Amino acid sequence: MSKKALYLLGIAVTIILGTFLYLKFCCNCCMKTPIVDTEKPSIVKATDANFVPFVLNGSGIDYHTNDNFKFLKNSATIITPVSDSISIGIENLKSFLTTNAKQKITITGYATSEETNTTKFENLGLARAHDVKTFFVSKGLSEKQLVIKGEIIDKWKMAADTLLGPAEYTFEPMSTDTTSDEWSMLKEKINGSPLILHFNTNQTSDNLTAEEKQKMADITKYVSHVSNATIMVVGHTDDVGNRDSNIILGEKRAEFIKNYLTQKGIKSDRITTESKGPDEPIDENAITEGKANNRRTVITIK
Repeated sequence: MSKKALYLLGIAVTIILGTFLYLKFCCNCCMKTPIVDTEKPSIVKATDANFVPFVLNGSGIDYHTNDNFKFLKNSATIITPVSDSISIGIENLKSFLTTNAKQKITITGYATSEETNTTKFENLGLARAHDVKTFFVSKGLSEKQLVIKGEIIDKWKMAADTLLGPAEYTFEPMSTDTTSDEWSMLKEKINGSPLILHFNTNQTSDNLTAEEKQKMADITKYVSHVSNATIMVVGHTDDVGNRDSNIILGEKRAEFIKNYLTQKGIKSDRITTESKGPDEPIDENAITEGKANNRRTVITIK
């Protein structure tokens, strides 16, 4: 074989061998290995959805929407504006109650045990029920067909610091006993605007105003006619002094009211007293006026 042929053969072998080695080693280095996400995607169940339905369900009405009234933590005021779907439900409820004048709804408001009640109502759940009732009445519903209750529970569905739909609605026929309805309305009046008496520092007595005397008369009247009724008297203080002393002072204030009620003919075993001391202020203790507002006793019907 000539030198020229051997030269060309060598070039060909070099090219072939170089190509083989390049494909085997270099290309594998250049190719990116695909990244495989081995983590399983999270599965969101329908029951985990972040809502509490707004439900109006009774004989002759059945309305559901996933939206609902919302309340900030520790607040008794509905966050507005409300959604169109709630407004539609309220219009349906209005039509239903107009057609069924003998039907009534009990609105039960809820609050958690961790929340602070700074309202005039017995508890924050009752205050929320009252705000829902007020909203219904503003939309044209009859106040006479709406009754409110309040309950304190351990937990409620929340989104950040907002409670989702902390209210329920129970449909039932109105009592044919007008006397019973009268006492129910009186109880709602008493608890809706409870008797709150304020006290001077270290004092456990005070003179009653005409309005306070009227509220006291309503309480006495109610308990005299409803045999299983119990009065709850809760004493509160400002934060001056140590807590133990204030708890005792709050109890003394509650006992003063209890004694006043027994003088009006109410048996002492139908009156329950409790002291919250400085634990549930309704105003700022940093200012004189706030301290005065916190020195109070609240009287309601259980």
